[in-house]
Formats: sequence, structure tokens, C-alpha cells
Amino acid sequence: EVQVRESGGGLVPPGGSLRLSCAVSGFSFSSYSVSWVRRGPDNETEWISIINSRGDRTYYADSVKGRFTISRDNAKSTVYLQLNSLKIEDTALYYCVMDDVRKYAAEGTDIPRENWGQGTQVTVSS
Repeated sequence: EVQVRESGGGLVPPGGSLRLSCAVSGFSFSSYSVSWVRRGPDNETEWISIINSRGDRTYYADSVKGRFTISRDNAKSTVYLQLNSLKIEDTALYYCVMDDVRKYAAEGTDIPRENWGQGTQVTVSS
């Protein structure tokens, strides 16, 4: 059974930090790139960070560059997203997605449902 499970979300004040985790099972984890995607209150979905299978290449959306850091531990089948200097506009449901979501966007295809976790809520508010 494949499972993608995010954790670590919460309520933090502006300027605060959180560390999100994504624990994966049922996939050949070290063969996959992993993406973090968020969906804000406006229901818009934005990819925010991607890490390749080896963990030596990372990509960030301009909106989070310099504030968020993605990393992975292939031995633990886990991906992390460190969120620093959080802003109110970072409030969203954060999803971990197995694979590089840009590939699906370029192809115009849907990401398999089993590649998604259930999401973890990050709320930034004073």
C-alpha cells in the first residue's frame, strides 16, 4: 500500500518557523523526485519546492526562495521542508507529492491521486 503522510503544520506568528515532514511508504522512494505544493485560501495551487531523487538538486518558487529549504533522507524515506520567516500569505494547506509536478503540468496530465498526501495546514497569523 502506498502512503504519503505530511506532518508538522500549525499556527505560527509572522516571522515564525515550522518544519514539515513527509513520510513515504510503498514507493521506491529513492527513485522519485518529490515536490511540495500548497493550496491557499483562494484555492489556487502553487508548487513551491522540488528535490530530485538524489537530493543534490533543489528548486524553489520565487515566492519562497531564500526562506524555505527542502531536504530529504532516503534512508528514512522522508522529505522535509523548513519554513522560515513565514508571512501571512504563506497560509495554506501544504501537500507532499511524489514526483516532479512540473512534468505533469508540461504534459497536461493529472498527477496520480496516490502520489499525494492528505496535506498539513500552515496558518500564519498574529
